[in-house]
Amino acid sequence: MKLVAYRKEQDEKYRTGVLIDSESIADVEALSKQFGEEKLPADPVGFYACAEEHVEELQKILKEAAEYETISLQDVHLGMPLGKAKKVICVGKNYQEHVQEMKSDIPEFPVLFAKFDNAIIGPEDDIHYPSITEKLDYEVELTLVIGKTASKVKKEDAFDYIAGYTIANDTSARDLQKRTPQWLQGKSLDHTTPVGPWVVTKDEVSNPHALNVRSFVNGEERQSSNTEHLIFDIPFLINFISEIMTLEPGDIILTGTPHGVGLAMEPSGLLQGGDHVKLEVEGIGVMENQVKKV
Repeated sequence: MKLVAYRKEQDEKYRTGVLIDSESIADVEALSKQFGEEKLPADPVGFYACAEEHVEELQKILKEAAEYETISLQDVHLGMPLGKAKKVICVGKNYQEHVQEMKSDIPEFPVLFAKFDNAIIGPEDDIHYPSITEKLDYEVELTLVIGKTASKVKKEDAFDYIAGYTIANDTSARDLQKRTPQWLQGKSLDHTTPVGPWVVTKDEVSNPHALNVRSFVNGEERQSSNTEHLIFDIPFLINFISEIMTLEPGDIILTGTPHGVGLAMEPSGLLQGGDHVKLEVEGIGVMENQVKKV
């Protein structure tokens, strides 16, 4: 399944929807009222608060559902598919060629940093380019969605704690990121990190370590790699992070970006106002955003 957050009007709250085909969605709460044994939350935050149980219930509903109302994708605006994330955990330096292009060393342990809700936007929103930075960069990343509470998870059990996968653009203000040893200030600018366009449930991704990952700026391919090149793979990351902190349903983990970022290009390929950024992760989908000077 592909799960979205959608709204029809600007002032409406986002609701949880499920993609029916390439052109339409169905409302999850309405489906559950019509065909389910329990009412599923309309609110995406509520839906992902019990992600594993709610995904399983929705899968049962869709197997049994007959005729139901659908909504054209052209008539809605898609938001960040989880509504908001409780925790946004990011992994830096997780592709060897990216480490090399940034003239750094292969890390002994995963490099973790955080983003916050102020930075997160939806798959159809503009990426803001504020005047505080002159070096805004793009980073395509496969992103994990946690489905149930995870503490001290064994590597062999890691996939049991994943609800699904999405795409994130870990947009980075390189000048702010590099001016101190801590990266947070360059990673948390308002309205800069698109997530979406939907969450693909884990049953539809047979091997998340064999997905092509690409980014384009104004139609020019910038990044092209495969998740098989992750330095720290998904079971390692979930084990490592859950030993440090308890992961909760609705948390997301950005797994790192491959080589080809704008800062490393000669001449520089950093973003400019008006640029069009397109991200692709095989098996997940495509996300496209405009860059807007603010």
